[in-house]
Amino acid sequence: MEKKLAAFEKLLDIMDELREKCPWDKKQTFETLRNLTIEETYELADAISQGNMEEVKNELGDLLLHIVFYSRIGSEEEHFDITDVINSINRKLVSRHPHVFGKVKAENEEEVKSNWEHLKLKDTDKKLLSGVPASLPSLIKAKRIQEKVRGVGFDWEHKEEIWEKIIEEVVELSYEIDKSDKPQAESEFGDLLFSIVNAGRLYGIDPENALEKTNQEFMRRFSYIEEKTTEAGKSLGEMTLDEMNQLWEEAKKFNKNNPEK
Repeated sequence: MEKKLAAFEKLLDIMDELREKCPWDKKQTFETLRNLTIEETYELADAISQGNMEEVKNELGDLLLHIVFYSRIGSEEEHFDITDVINSINRKLVSRHPHVFGKVKAENEEEVKSNWEHLKLKDTDKKLLSGVPASLPSLIKAKRIQEKVRGVGFDWEHKEEIWEKIIEEVVELSYEIDKSDKPQAESEFGDLLFSIVNAGRLYGIDPENALEKTNQEFMRRFSYIEEKTTEAGKSLGEMTLDEMNQLWEEAKKFNKNNPEK
């Protein structure tokens, strides 16, 4: 514990010195740091997706620096300091985990999530969905919306029912596309995506992770097509669709046998 406290104290000391002596650090505000924090969060997400623990460690350090940086600015403006930030999360963790720090019973993960949402409603006068950040990517936001309403009991009684809903949304989308009603087709497409995200949630599949894996797989296969096309002395523009489809099938077999490539 002493080593942890000493390391954190050193970080705070470094931050104080940077804020006082570094021209760049002295100029930063909440607003100027905001986009940088978002970038660092995505870099951490990339490192986690790649399973690169060395980079996960480094990116966590970058995020911790941002927390310390915001706290230092908050202290200068007499809003809060790092002690207030830590105390705030300490209080929240204790109050939101009565099954650990109190006498409430929670037998599984779903009961913990449900208790959390109910406690949040008691702790604040905000509406349930106001806690979903507006700037979240749409897939993640859809899942968070569904998780939150699930926490107060608004969910499918039987998860298998979601497939009927998806079929219904496909039919409605097809109908609007046939009518060439683009605004309404876009709306129905959104409904379909929302329902597919819901299916993922119900069956324990994270839609963001699932789509990103598909993105990466597509990119690997298409890179194979590009490499083979170049080896044949051609450009993609000279390839027919049949030729590219043939290479696509080769890529599927190649990537299956060489998962690291």
